[in-house]
Amino acid sequence: MPLRLFQSSGDLMADRRFEFARDLQLKGDLPAAADLLEQAIELAPNFISAWFTLGEIRAQLGERDKAIAAFRKSRESDASDQHGAHLHLIRLGDERLSEMPKAYVQALFDQYAPRFEHVLVNDLDYRAPSLIFKAVIAARVPAKKPALFKRAIDLGCGTGLAAVAFAKQVDHFIGIDLSPGMIKEARATNLYAELEVADMIEGLRGKSDASANLVVAADAFVYLSDLAPVLSEARRVLAPSGVLAFTLETHDGSGVILGEGLRYAHSAEYARGAIVRAGLKLLTLESASPRIENNEPVRGLVVVAEKT
Repeated sequence: MPLRLFQSSGDLMADRRFEFARDLQLKGDLPAAADLLEQAIELAPNFISAWFTLGEIRAQLGERDKAIAAFRKSRESDASDQHGAHLHLIRLGDERLSEMPKAYVQALFDQYAPRFEHVLVNDLDYRAPSLIFKAVIAARVPAKKPALFKRAIDLGCGTGLAAVAFAKQVDHFIGIDLSPGMIKEARATNLYAELEVADMIEGLRGKSDASANLVVAADAFVYLSDLAPVLSEARRVLAPSGVLAFTLETHDGSGVILGEGLRYAHSAEYARGAIVRAGLKLLTLESASPRIENNEPVRGLVVVAEKT
């Protein structure tokens, strides 16, 4: 997982108490860790990282109301919510399901960028790009349609693993990612003709109508709860017969939930309906695990759709 975000309080003694508290948290002494964090907060009342970590510990201890109060203080102290307190408040049932703070996603992946690819491929058996590649080929070849694409857009491109998978199929690859750190890593691959720092929807909005033949999103839509905006923009940007292919995490219920890993899981029924409402033709919707987490395959879907 990414290195943990830490924002100094500006008070050396408070920061030291935080460090000791984190050590105790990792060792499992949660009450002692909470006590030290409260001491740190007394010294620095707007200590964002301390409030956030206190919220985590209160949640681990089953102290829901105290956890909610701490996460609220973390967010009040940082309106951009780089720690992602909002997501924990959703998990605790204090707030309705809604989109992730952009600052949280950017901070998460900026920290993760230097070791992202190594961890995913070697530790988590990451295979979302290959699943998408195989699904696209499987959908195009029987229909006697070309599996070569003049222009492709890689949403949430990360370090460029999807571009590696499609390197022989695409003439001009455009990568879009919210994290400058990820864009830096992607640039080093020399597989993209264009790279830009933007969220997925904003990036698509900057593209002309019918300007792409392929849009892919490998393990990227798990950071969106509502797929309607991104699917609508993808349809606009795709040329006729253009292909949209992506992976999702999924669950047995209906609609969308925020999972324990703080990523959104979309039901198959939701995904199917979202594709239809976006005016796309669904070609493939299959169960497939994009990676391993906690030594278990993550339940997922691979989806391929076409603009008719």
